Amino acid sequence: MISSYEIIPKVGLSDLKFGMDMEKVVSALGEPEEIDNFEGDEELNAVLLHYQDKGFSVFFEGLTRQVVAGIETNHPDATLFGEKVIGMTEDQVADLMKRNGVPDYDKETEEGETRLSFEEIMVDFYMRDGKVAFVNWDVIVDEEGNVTG
Repeated sequence: MISSYEIIPKVGLSDLKFGMDMEKVVSALGEPEEIDNFEGDEELNAVLLHYQDKGFSVFFEGLTRQVVAGIETNHPDATLFGEKVIGMTEDQVADLMKRNGVPDYDKETEEGETRLSFEEIMVDFYMRDGKVAFVNWDVIVDEEGNVTG
């Protein structure tokens, strides 16, 4: 299912698309190494499937139907706008995004980790020791599991 590690904002990761059902994802990718359930909150019924051997995790949301709502990767071949992003510096990320029409971002540092958030396209870069360690991107999903934004 993963033919490349191309990050596509608001769409997915290569062939792994936002809005896909959990059953279809597990059928295509196999069983994850680890599963985190975030149940108990009536407004949040979420599951996180970790595929460490493949270099990414998949976040599912939805009350009546759980679908892909977020993806996180630390795979060294992950690309965005045609460029490998893992290991980039903050200046390199800012330049890449600016060249692709997304100049505005927020920066937050907490406990030695810096997050660069490009809210317009819902992509976050997490920096450790001044370099991108992993990227997280997502969409908004309603209770029925429909991608709304």
